[in-house]
Amino acid sequence: MSDTKDRPTPNQLGTVESASVTSASAKSASLESESVMASLLMASSLFLGVGAALSCDNALAGERAAESRDNAAEEEQASDPLAGATIDAALVYYQEQDRVTAAEGIINYRQALDDANIIRGKIALDALTGASANGAVIQASPQSFTRPSGTGVYQARAGELPLDDTFKDTRLQLSANWQHLFSAKWQASLGGYLSREYDYTSLGVNAGLEHSFNQSNTQVFAGAAYYFDIVNPVGGRPVGMSEMVFRNDFASEAEFRQAFDATRFYDSALKRTLDLNVGITQTLNRRWQAQLSYGLSAVNGYLNDAYKVVSRVDNAGQALGYHYEQRPDERLKHNLYLMTKGALESGTLTFSYRYSNDDWSLQAHTFDARYRYNLSGAAYWQWQFRVYLQDAAEFYHLYLTEGEPLPEFASADHRLGKMQTYTIGFKYGQKLEQGMLASVRLAYYQQRPQNPGVELPGELASFDQFPRLDAIVLQFGMRF
Repeated sequence: MSDTKDRPTPNQLGTVESASVTSASAKSASLESESVMASLLMASSLFLGVGAALSCDNALAGERAAESRDNAAEEEQASDPLAGATIDAALVYYQEQDRVTAAEGIINYRQALDDANIIRGKIALDALTGASANGAVIQASPQSFTRPSGTGVYQARAGELPLDDTFKDTRLQLSANWQHLFSAKWQASLGGYLSREYDYTSLGVNAGLEHSFNQSNTQVFAGAAYYFDIVNPVGGRPVGMSEMVFRNDFASEAEFRQAFDATRFYDSALKRTLDLNVGITQTLNRRWQAQLSYGLSAVNGYLNDAYKVVSRVDNAGQALGYHYEQRPDERLKHNLYLMTKGALESGTLTFSYRYSNDDWSLQAHTFDARYRYNLSGAAYWQWQFRVYLQDAAEFYHLYLTEGEPLPEFASADHRLGKMQTYTIGFKYGQKLEQGMLASVRLAYYQQRPQNPGVELPGELASFDQFPRLDAIVLQFGMRF
C-alpha cells in the first residue's frame, strides 16, 4: 500500500480555504492555521473516494487533495492568529460495506512564538483492515489467487468481486511547519514531512510564499513541495505484465519458488514527486471572496500498485490467467481550482469547482457546495454535497483478451476507470467552556464505477463488473 495521505499541500498560506470572510481581516485570514475539524476532515478525505484501497497512484488522489483544501475553511480560528497555543485532537472512523475499515487519530499542536513566527507540529496514526478489490473480473465459478508474499492463496466465490483479504496496514505520520511574517504584506513557510508504513516510506519538504496588496484585499501565493518515496511491497515488486503463478501447477515448492521469483524484483523502488501551486485570492466586497489557483504535479519512478492484477479471458469471458499491472513510470498532472465563499446573515456559503487532467488521459471534474448555519454564538450546523466525475485512463483495461499481444501498459484498477462519486455530509459544532470546541460529522459516500465502453463477452455480461461502493464516515473533533 502506498501513500500520499494527508501530505502538506505546496501552499499552506493565504488561501480562501483557511480564511474567515465573516470576522477576520484579510491579514488575519491569511494566517489562520488548521483547526481540529480541518485536521479531522483532511484526515477523512484520505478515505473519501478511496474505494477499496489507498494508493499514491490513486486516480482519486486529486479528489482527496481538493477535499482537504476545501475542508480547511470549515472552522474559524480566533480573531488573533498569533495568540497562544492550541492543541487539536481528532478521530475518524471509515467503513465500506463489506470491504475496508479505517480508523485514524490525529494530534495537532500550534504555537505562536512571537508576533512574527508560528510553529506547527502534527502526529497521526491510522490503521486499515479489510478486503481490497484486486482488479480481476467477476466469474461464474470460484477463483483462486496467489498471495502477494507467494505463500498460500486467497479465493473469490462465484459471482463475487475478487477481493484481496490481505489488505492491512498501519501508518505513522509526522510533520512540522514554520511560518514567518516578514511584514504586513509578506509571509513565508517551510515544512517537513515523514510517513512510514510497513511497505512504504515517504519523506517530503514544502515551502510557500504569499504577498498581500491592494489594501490587503488581494493575496497572491506560490508554493512547492518535493517528496521522495521508497516502496517495498510485500513479496517484492511484480514484474509488469508478468503472469501470476500457482503452487499447484508445480511438482515441488522449489520449482514454484523459482517461477515465482522470476515474476519479482526484490530491491526497493523509488518514486519522486514535485508539486507546484500558484494562485490569487481576491476580496470581492464586504461579504464575498474568490480564489483561483493552478497546480502542476510531476511524478516519476515506481507508479504501479503492486497488489493489482488484470484478468486474461477467452471469447467466452472465462478467465485463463492473471497478469500484474504495468503503468507508465512518469505522470504529469494539471489542475485548475476556482472557489467563492460568502458571508450571509445566517452563516457562510461556499462553492468550488476543480478541473484536473494528466498525460494518462485521465480527466476529472469536482463540484462542491457547503452551507454553514450559525445557530447561535456557540453552535452551528453545516451540510455538504459533493460530486466527482472521472474519465478512464488511456491504459485502463477491464480484462486482456486471450490470443492478443500483451499491451505495454494495462491496469484494471477501478480507481483509474470511469466513475462518479457522491458525498453527502452533515456536521454539528458546539463551543464548550474555557474556549474548547467540539464537533461531530457524519457523511455518506457512494462510488459508482462505470463501463467506459468495454465489450463484455460471454459470462462477463452476466455480472455487474462495475459494482457500486458505499461507505460511511464518522468524525469527532476537539480543540483545546
